[in-house]
Amino acid sequence: MINGGETVTDYLEYQRDRRRKTGNAATRKYERTKKGKLMRTYRNMQSRVTGILTKKAHLYEGLSLLPRDEFYRWALASPEFHRLFDEWVASGYRCGSSPSVDRIDPSRGYALENMQWLSHSENSSRASRQRRQPSKPRPDLGAE
Repeated sequence: MINGGETVTDYLEYQRDRRRKTGNAATRKYERTKKGKLMRTYRNMQSRVTGILTKKAHLYEGLSLLPRDEFYRWALASPEFHRLFDEWVASGYRCGSSPSVDRIDPSRGYALENMQWLSHSENSSRASRQRRQPSKPRPDLGAE
């Protein structure tokens, strides 16, 4: 029960209805802040490794995920995250400019020594190259 006898189900339905009516404006606005971007990024990483995103589950199944507070500390201490975030804002929030976590070695999970910040475009291009040439050594994947 929530305030005034409302059930959790009722409240969740109220939230869904409100998001539909407002076009999810409050969430989109929050996700354009540094903390909001990190929250969304972590939740996306979590969805991948837990199998919620079934389309690419085979790429992430069984991989590790660092704790949320460790991820936030790492990200907020990273000059590269701040630089990419500022460029994303300056671009008018263009998707390709968005800060993105790259796993240096795609066969390993989300661990501090296996992560670096790239723009979404750079990360997508890198993944595309890796799919086309999976057996070649990748000297460009040095640690940050």
